[in-house]
Amino acid sequence: MRSLTTAAVLAIAFAMPAHAQELTGTLKKIKETGAITLGVRDSAVPFSYIDEKQKTVGYAIDICMKIVEEIKAELKLDKLAVNENLVTSSNRIPLMANGTVDLECGSTTNNADRQKQVWFTNTHFLTASRFVSKKASKLDQVDDLKGKAVVSVSGTTNITQLNKANAARSLGINVMNAKDVPEAFLMVETDRAEAFVMDDIQLAAMIASSKDPSLYAISTGAFSDPEPYGIMLRKDDAPFKAVVDRATAKLYKSPEIEKIYNKWFMEPVPPRGLNFHVPMPASMKKSFEHPSDNPDPASYGG
Repeated sequence: MRSLTTAAVLAIAFAMPAHAQELTGTLKKIKETGAITLGVRDSAVPFSYIDEKQKTVGYAIDICMKIVEEIKAELKLDKLAVNENLVTSSNRIPLMANGTVDLECGSTTNNADRQKQVWFTNTHFLTASRFVSKKASKLDQVDDLKGKAVVSVSGTTNITQLNKANAARSLGINVMNAKDVPEAFLMVETDRAEAFVMDDIQLAAMIASSKDPSLYAISTGAFSDPEPYGIMLRKDDAPFKAVVDRATAKLYKSPEIEKIYNKWFMEPVPPRGLNFHVPMPASMKKSFEHPSDNPDPASYGG
């Protein structure tokens, strides 16, 4: 049998799809397995949570599904299986780093410290760190928490901010840890803690879903400027990030993002038909016009 000439070998090589030769990292993994794994939350209403049909739904889930569509098109796949892996505030970064999940679809704050371990795509929400308490307690500013029992969620930026403020202002707060948002809110509801520090939108969601929303108030005082949420992905995987960034930038610059936002923040959401009545702020509209993964709160007008 006649051997192939060098020119023939090169001709065959160049005839192959370029992306098929160059796939690395997460894109290669997805192409080879025909599946992508999303890290999802079970109670981060309305970003990522389980509804009455035991289906994972939410604002971040809708965004992630748009990213999945872009990945499917990029890899020219007829179908792409979407697997889900439940994550928590404490294990979401390790599970991303070790390859268990490919995208984390929730309410994770993008900050400089986390960018040392993982990457984020363009910002999809802005929130400030505040606290909820019972109105009867008359707590509104950070200094009002002096000597109080205050809870936050393990593994979050919020508990870090609480501890820093406690030390810097010598407030003598008894800082308590909860495993997730519902557990922390329950501690305030049952008077085991006088306040719960968390992103203000998540506090609003918990109040709206409580037995008696009129009992609670969110503080005016904040532990932070408005901070960005981003969909998390593995660090040092530039080809995958390029596809994810393209998908989110395309979505955020389109009218569709306002429809998705209103669906989860301005209309009744399952399972109880709660409406959070949180209009899209001007800072978010501006960030969508100029999509960015910048972790600096100041860059968003905070």
